[in-house]
Amino acid sequence: MSYLVSLAFFAILASLAAALFFMLRGNPSASGKSKRMARALAMRVGLSIFLFACILISWKFGLIQPTGIPPGA
Repeated sequence: MSYLVSLAFFAILASLAAALFFMLRGNPSASGKSKRMARALAMRVGLSIFLFACILISWKFGLIQPTGIPPGA
């Protein structure tokens, strides 16, 4: 499970880096650049939602356990 979370996290970072690359590169008046940047940002949002859903489902099925501060401490 930790491999899936790590892979999804790195995919999110790669998508964010691709959006930055498309934003900084090319002609400012070109509309293709903004479409590619928007697509990369949309993919980042989709991957973030997928990662959140995987973590939530894993917690519900007992595959992962929270290890934070105990309640009442």
